[in-house]
Amino acid sequence: MRHVTLCLAICLGLAACQKDSATAPKTQAAAQVGNVTITQADVDQALELLNEDDRHFAQTPLGKQNLLQVLTREKLILADARATGLEQEKDYQQAIRQKRAELDRAYTQFEQDALLRTWYEKNGAQLEPTEKEIKAYFDQYPYEMTLKQIIIDNAQTADQVLRTLKASPGRWNEMARQYSIAPKHLQILTVMPGEYLENLEVIAANSPIGKAQGFFKTPLGFHIIMKTGENKLSLKQAEPRIKQVLQQQRIDELLETLKNTYEVTIYDENK
Repeated sequence: MRHVTLCLAICLGLAACQKDSATAPKTQAAAQVGNVTITQADVDQALELLNEDDRHFAQTPLGKQNLLQVLTREKLILADARATGLEQEKDYQQAIRQKRAELDRAYTQFEQDALLRTWYEKNGAQLEPTEKEIKAYFDQYPYEMTLKQIIIDNAQTADQVLRTLKASPGRWNEMARQYSIAPKHLQILTVMPGEYLENLEVIAANSPIGKAQGFFKTPLGFHIIMKTGENKLSLKQAEPRIKQVLQQQRIDELLETLKNTYEVTIYDENK
């Protein structure tokens, strides 16, 4: 009975210590290294970096003492590093500059992304298509097409490749390996009308399967395309894709009106 009572007292004592730690003020001193104070907030911050098992142990009295030992050792090293002028070391200064520049870029990108999300949220209502608009689009374009394409960086080569493929469609893979600059995700596409480039989609929609068509100039280069398949869709399959197409169309229309407010100039280095 005495043994049980002693164990119970120890358990209650540990629970009380953990409760005291959990409710301790964030500014309360947990340790001191010279003129540097390790506060409860520092301890809590260190706890957040631990995995679940280590965090659980570090919240026990023994674990907390071990954690404080680690933190005080770290502060000792930092104190000595500063006292001996290591902050002026060239490698250290360069590392800090690089990290600061990296964080500045990351913050700037985060700020822009957050502002873009806010803009889309604010304008979301006027970008949302109605069910009637989705159904009307589906009635006009109830299918998807599979296309493969070769993109070439100059018109003369594109003309030569197109002539070759008109005469020998079976040489497509050979011509693609030799001349195409198309990134992998653009070499074969399965698209509904409105999901890719309008002029290429129109040509493909009116082309027989297996015939090379081209070449068509876009900002990516000179395109040669071939429709390899066409598949009819159900409204359920097409609806989310049509919704995205119509949303993008409305965004494009809205941005066109904004060009009247904000002057936009794109310089073409190839001209």
